[in-house]
Amino acid sequence: MKAVRRVYDARELLWNFTLRELRTKYRRSFLGWTWSLLNPLAAVAIYGFVFGIVFRAIPPTGDPSGIFNFALFLVCGLIPWNFFSLINNLGLESVSANAALVKRVAFPREILVFSNVLHACVQFAIELTILCVIMAIAGSPLLPWVPVLLLTSLLLATFASGVALALAAASVYFRDLKYLWLIVLQAWFFATPIVYPPSLVENEIRASARIPDWTLDVLNANPVAAFVRVYRRLLYDGAAPGLTTMAGLVVVSFVSLAIGWWIFAKLSPRFAEEA
Repeated sequence: MKAVRRVYDARELLWNFTLRELRTKYRRSFLGWTWSLLNPLAAVAIYGFVFGIVFRAIPPTGDPSGIFNFALFLVCGLIPWNFFSLINNLGLESVSANAALVKRVAFPREILVFSNVLHACVQFAIELTILCVIMAIAGSPLLPWVPVLLLTSLLLATFASGVALALAAASVYFRDLKYLWLIVLQAWFFATPIVYPPSLVENEIRASARIPDWTLDVLNANPVAAFVRVYRRLLYDGAAPGLTTMAGLVVVSFVSLAIGWWIFAKLSPRFAEEA
C-alpha cells in the first residue's frame, strides 16, 4: 500500500509522463494516430486471408448474435492481444529507456511503467470503440454488456501491468530480455486461440494419440486465452460471460499485479547503478 500511495501522490508526474508518451508516439508521422487503426486492420487482413481463406478455418456461430464471420471472430481476439502485447513491449524498456532520468531524479520508478500502460489504454480505447460499432452493425447485441466490457479491459490492463513491471525490472539487469521476450510472445500468441477456434485444438488433442492430454490443460490455463474468450463472448456472441470466469480474471489480474510490483520493488533500489 505504501507503493500505491507513492504513485498516487505523484499522479501529476504520471500524467505528464503519459502526455509525453502520447505526443511522441507518432511524431513526424504523416498519418499519425491513424496507424493505430491501420496496423490491427492490416494484421486482420493478413491472418484472415491465411487462416480464413487458405486454411479455411471455420468460425463458430455467435450465440445469440448469429454472426458467422471469420474476420470479426479474429479481430475480437486480436485487438485484446495487441493491447496486452503493447503494454509488455512498452513497459519492458520503460526504465532502461529513461536511464538518465532514473540516475538523476528521485521519483517512484513505477510511474515509468504505468505511463506506458495509460498510453496503451488510449490506443486500445480507440480500437475497441470502433470494434464495438462494427460488431453492433453486424448484429451483435452487445450494448447491455458494455460495462462488463469496460471491466474486462480494466482487468486486462491490470494483468498486463503486473507482467510489464516484472519485465521492466528484470530488463535493467538482463539486457537480452527484450529479444527473448519477442520469442516468448510469438509462442504465447499461437498458444492462445486467436487465429483459430478453441474447438479446433481441443478436438485435435482428443483425437490424436501423439499429443499428450496435459497439453489441453496447459492451454486452458493460459490467462490471456481466458481474456480472449470473454471478449469474444461479449463482442462476437453479444452475451455475458459466467460469473466464475469473471471472478477468475479478477484473481489472476490482481495476483499478477501484486507479484510484478513485488519484483519491481525488490529490484528497483539498484536501478540507478545498473541502468
